[in-house]
Amino acid sequence: MSVNSKIECVVVETGPQPTGCVVWLHGLGADGYDFVPIVKELEQMGLPNTRFVFPHAPKIPVSINGGYVMRAWYDIKNVDLQRQEDEDGIRQSQATIEQLIEDQIALGFKPEQIVLAGFSQGGAITYQLGLRTRHKLEGLIALSTYLPCENTLDAELNPINLGIPLLAAHGEQDNIVLMERGEKAVKLLQNKGVDVQWHTYPMAHSVCGEEGVEIANFLKRVF
Repeated sequence: MSVNSKIECVVVETGPQPTGCVVWLHGLGADGYDFVPIVKELEQMGLPNTRFVFPHAPKIPVSINGGYVMRAWYDIKNVDLQRQEDEDGIRQSQATIEQLIEDQIALGFKPEQIVLAGFSQGGAITYQLGLRTRHKLEGLIALSTYLPCENTLDAELNPINLGIPLLAAHGEQDNIVLMERGEKAVKLLQNKGVDVQWHTYPMAHSVCGEEGVEIANFLKRVF
């Protein structure tokens, strides 16, 4: 395991000369170490040699938490996540992660060897960037999340990204990001022609073992 100092993140490689790269974004208040334990689980399920990049979001005041400073990809001002949306913050994180992907390409990975994944806030940035980037990535994974900046998607969507395989999953008892928000995003993207694989699980705002199996299967399929 090593820490990338150029863009603050944790890097884990499951073997020498990885043939795929997963950039995985954590949720509000967590950090890049949050999903590191899942690497071993995925490896045990037969994932080929893969580079995992877990960036740390910046520390910013979060309005919904009384201005408390924590790691966040953007500010949240309202519990419905859509009113008073922090579009500037979302776009800033979009640019940051796009640069991180460029860094992986500079290291030798082709765009079609890179999967962008995210949980909750990280999943929102996955949607935001994955549908707009100039690169056609190998796949997107959006967990327990929703679609930000809906009003600009039609104008900004890069048509090459309509064919990207997308795994979306949500907890049926999620009271942080309601499952209806996740379903809304999936239906909107399916109507645009995006190849979305949708799964729900009897859980709250979290990740479960069955979901891990689907993630492993998805990564093995796209890689």
